[in-house]
Amino acid sequence: MENRCDWCGADPLYQAYHDTEWGVPEQDSRALWEKLILDGFQAGLSWLTILKKRDKFRTAFHGFQPELIASWGDAEVQTLLGNPGIIRHRGKIEAAIGNARAWIAIEERQGFDRFLWDYVDGVARQNRFASMDEVPPFTPLSARISKDLKNQGFRFCGPTIVYAFMEAVGMVNDHLVSCPCHDRVARLAKP
Repeated sequence: MENRCDWCGADPLYQAYHDTEWGVPEQDSRALWEKLILDGFQAGLSWLTILKKRDKFRTAFHGFQPELIASWGDAEVQTLLGNPGIIRHRGKIEAAIGNARAWIAIEERQGFDRFLWDYVDGVARQNRFASMDEVPPFTPLSARISKDLKNQGFRFCGPTIVYAFMEAVGMVNDHLVSCPCHDRVARLAKP
């Protein structure tokens, strides 16, 4: 694909992610939670590292079922710390368990999907950036969502992580206008 966003480079896995997933509006509560957790694990690392380990994460975290993960304790933390297929960071692992508990509370109250998508009135924001230099690392909205998530009990969800998450799940369309995916993703935006 010519003119795709240059952040994905030449790696075929990264390009496939860019071309088929990144920016596509995600409405499923569980899938949104999974992506937020993976973005938290990505903190300080490249997203390509997470993509390469994503299947192993899904296995280790039993398909990212928050209802199951919320019940985990030290035994599961120790098992995950010994798993070379994932990022073995105690704080991030413990945050994922706590975030599962926070997800359950939000899901029961209003739905995690609605909690997130209400920030953009249910419609993906359509940016029209011409270069990667224009794309912000975070925005006032990502800072607000980050603060609200933390108030709900989430961790590893700072404004930069939240903005990357918003891009990934299509809450904002940050494909460059020259990228063939920009218009395709824009058409997928929920009216």
